[in-house]
Amino acid sequence: EVQLVVSGGGLVQTGGSLRLSCAASGFTLAEYAIAWFRQAPGKEREGVACISTAFDKIDYADSVKGRFTISSDVAKNTVYLQMNRLKPEDTAVYYCAAERLSCSNFSFYAMDYWGAGTLVTVSS
Repeated sequence: EVQLVVSGGGLVQTGGSLRLSCAASGFTLAEYAIAWFRQAPGKEREGVACISTAFDKIDYADSVKGRFTISSDVAKNTVYLQMNRLKPEDTAVYYCAAERLSCSNFSFYAMDYWGAGTLVTVSS
């Protein structure tokens, strides 16, 4: 059974940091790329970052470049999203999703599996 278990959300002040985790089971990170998405209240879900072990590829949305870092621990089959210098506009529910092999520019339709979201709230 495929599962993506997301953890690490919470409340943080502007300028603070949080680390999200996405623990995968039922497949390996060599088979699937992992992308992080977020959805703010009243807004569409948007891609944030993606990592593909198979293709040694990492992508970021422009809005988070230089502040967020995506990484993976193959032994733990887990992907992390380190979020630094958080801003109120980063407030959203964050999801991780898995797509076959490579990152596809955050295409929803390419995602095969989704984890439950975790809420990140950045206070001003």
